[in-house]
Amino acid sequence: SSGINSEWPLRPGEQVKPKRATKPKVKRKDNINIVFIGHVDAGKSTIGGHLLYLTGQVDKRTLEKFEKEAKEMNRESWYLSWALDTNDEERDKGKTVEVGRGFFETENKRFTLLDAPGHRCFVSNMIGGAAQADVGVLVISARKGEFETGFDRGGQTREHAMLAKTAGVKKLIVLINKMDDPSVEWDPERYNEIKNRLSPFLKQCNFNPKSDLIFMPASGLTGANLKQPLDPKVCPWYTGPTFLKYLDDLPCFQRTSDGPFRLSVVEKYKDMGTMVMGKIISGTVTKNQTLTIMPNKDSVQVMDILIDDEESDWAESGDNVKLKLKNIEEEDISAGFVLCSPDNLCRIADTVLVQIQIVELKNIIAPGFNCIMHIHSAIQEVSFKELVCSLDKKTGKRKMDPRTQTPIRPRCAKEGDVVYAKLQLSSAICIEAFSDYQQMGRFVLREEGKTIAIGKVLKISEKLNSVSTN
Repeated sequence: SSGINSEWPLRPGEQVKPKRATKPKVKRKDNINIVFIGHVDAGKSTIGGHLLYLTGQVDKRTLEKFEKEAKEMNRESWYLSWALDTNDEERDKGKTVEVGRGFFETENKRFTLLDAPGHRCFVSNMIGGAAQADVGVLVISARKGEFETGFDRGGQTREHAMLAKTAGVKKLIVLINKMDDPSVEWDPERYNEIKNRLSPFLKQCNFNPKSDLIFMPASGLTGANLKQPLDPKVCPWYTGPTFLKYLDDLPCFQRTSDGPFRLSVVEKYKDMGTMVMGKIISGTVTKNQTLTIMPNKDSVQVMDILIDDEESDWAESGDNVKLKLKNIEEEDISAGFVLCSPDNLCRIADTVLVQIQIVELKNIIAPGFNCIMHIHSAIQEVSFKELVCSLDKKTGKRKMDPRTQTPIRPRCAKEGDVVYAKLQLSSAICIEAFSDYQQMGRFVLREEGKTIAIGKVLKISEKLNSVSTN
């Protein structure tokens, strides 16, 4: 019996359960995903490029080449950003369009750097970047007039901070950039003015000022306070850590490496086979493992695993990976598809019960209202089917009719309201309740280029019949 599989023989109708991947006992540095967000021209790509240089990911020769090319185009101050802004359109206009990607290591950790676009035309790309991140770096320009443009209504600073929190960013580093600008010259009054205006707003976005937030001054162009501490002659008032020191000392994030496997596909492409990119939401994957891709239920085999563009035999929850898949064509995959453990598939639904908070809306929402939902890496048109009840913002409880003691069913909802609603999606997508998988159950609603609401999925279609409004 020594050579016989212990699961053999099977009883009639029984199937061998696929073995869940287990993490090999190989010690490696903790991986943290950081996304650079903020208003256009705040200096996100420049800081990202400078970090790659300071951590040895971009050599001096490459940087000198970028500097020479940038000078020829009269774009001298943009050369550092070219390490992340790689296509001609981005370099010509000095605006990030796609989410740039880089990798670097510190003494204790390795980082995946995601450089999100700041222009409001590319917010959907920014949401995709933030959904893959653990830590957000909100880059603020201290230059006179630039902070105000980004923070006042219509600027991207507010929207980016709110979207980052909704996408699952746990910690936010507010990097006040361009402190070396002639209009600022490391002035502590300007730094404190920006800090005091931002702090109440970020608290409103549910970032805890004590545990989730840190402010620090910097110059992306000169590299001041990125790796080396500030010169006390230049800036005697800041005594906190440098940016890289703070990142290196971050505590480890809680990962669900032993749960069922989930990876939401952010991007797919062909490279000697079918490649998919994304962040592992839950579980562990090993080479040659069989997974199921949803919603089309195709069985696929993982041929190669790349972490930070380096081959690996395994990857776990929290890792940003590229997987080479066998038994599926690239054209059969879309962003928003989810790779799952074959014995624990994600849910597919086109009707959901949600809790939403309306953050900015000129008109009202009533049944029949249409908008766009961004959830994990999926984008889908949705329609409001029914407003189920309103919540009291102070208590979080449902508003009751004092006469009948039943929940009040609102006819419409306006800016500032928190409601339960049933949404109808234009087609079924991979989706989970927030209580099961936070990353796949939180979303934003957008209309006409603006974020109008944030929310979480409470129940999905098969369970909707059991929804009680009591």
